[in-house]
Formats: sequence, structure tokens, C-alpha cells
Amino acid sequence: MNWHSVVSLLAAPEQNPVPAPPGLDFAMILPFAAIAVIFYFLLFRPQKREQAAREAMIKALKKNDKVVTIGGIIGTVANISSDGEEVTLKVDDNTRIRITRTSIQRVVSAEASADPSTEAG
Repeated sequence: MNWHSVVSLLAAPEQNPVPAPPGLDFAMILPFAAIAVIFYFLLFRPQKREQAAREAMIKALKKNDKVVTIGGIIGTVANISSDGEEVTLKVDDNTRIRITRTSIQRVVSAEASADPSTEAG
């Protein structure tokens, strides 16, 4: 066999190409779509629900609510500014702190400071 015939065999196009099976594109996309759906139900949907609950809690904030800030400060809401962005917390008898409304992590109880029977001590 000479060199010329080997090169011509390698360079010759294939006579019977194998066709791709039908639906191969859909079969490749299906696992990625399934993973996207799983991520939505396990990560994004609960996070949106939690964020909506937090926003509702912050909007429902009122005077005399006992709250915990993101920094861990426990205080009672003394005043809410007219624009609703700032909250004044009463920490001690003479200590008041001005914070932003979004700095509140959770409401511990409503009217906690007004009712002395709920406080231990």
C-alpha cells in the first residue's frame, strides 16, 4: 500500500454517517431543567417567603414593641419617625438609641415593657 492511498482513505468523507437519535436535544436539557426546578423550590421560594414575612413584621412595628436588633441589642420601641425610616429604642431607663427600621431582626413581644408581670426579676 502506498502513501497516496492511505492519505486518500483518511481524507475521504464517511459514506454512511450515523444520524443523531431523535429527541437527543431534549434529553440533554431535561436534567438541567429538573435541577433548576429543584433549586427554585428548595432555595428561592422559601427565601422569598421569609423575606416577605420580615417586611411585614417591620411594617407592623409599633410603639412599646420589644425588639432585638441585628447587633443583639434588646430594647423597646419608644418612637418611630414620621417617615418611618428611623426607630428610637429605649434600652435602659435613660438610654435611647436611634436605629434604622431595617436593623431590627425580630419582635420579641408586643407591650412587654408596659406589663411588668411578663418581665422576670
